[in-house]
Amino acid sequence: MTKLKSTKREYDSTRRQAQAIETRRHILDAAHKLFTERGYAGATAEAIAAEAGVSAQTIYAIFKNKKRILVSLMNVSPATGMEDHTPMSERANVQAVAQERDQRRQLQMFAQVVASNLSQVAGVFEVMVEAAKIEPDFERMVQKLHKQRLEHMTLAVQQIAANGPFRENMDEARARDTVWTLTSGEVFLLLTRDRGWTKEQYADWLADMLIRALLP
Repeated sequence: MTKLKSTKREYDSTRRQAQAIETRRHILDAAHKLFTERGYAGATAEAIAAEAGVSAQTIYAIFKNKKRILVSLMNVSPATGMEDHTPMSERANVQAVAQERDQRRQLQMFAQVVASNLSQVAGVFEVMVEAAKIEPDFERMVQKLHKQRLEHMTLAVQQIAANGPFRENMDEARARDTVWTLTSGEVFLLLTRDRGWTKEQYADWLADMLIRALLP
């Protein structure tokens, strides 16, 4: 009998945990939609709660405030819809790019990774830049994210350079700045949001541009 009660408690605990994860995901989905549609000031915690189908009290209990929701969105994985705090260099798709030895294939894989990431964070980062005008904490975060992105692009260029030469007059510093520019959230949004490209079209274009710009 005790064993049955223990099993039931474990089942209830697992079910509650699954429900909590699902609620968090619904809130993040709703927040992503409203932040990108209305901006930081326009997406209130109450509006996010209504969009997610939960109470405002649930929002505050889980995230405390909408600032933390926006920060959480920068860590959401496009694959799962939930936060992933694994360092970028340790993620499976990034490691696959590093392990590829053919430079053209490497750049094609890299473009797919960039497109997937930007589909989740480009709009969110734009909102964060907007929020930085009224929230000093966000300004520090924006600068940190700029620095991290430059570091990631530097690493990517080094991994590509390890597999062969770049084209004439293209050293690693210039290659880094080229990659950094073409993979910016601003370029992604110009093409996908303003010109109506799909994520897949952007990835194909990015791969082609990088191959043409970097390789002999």
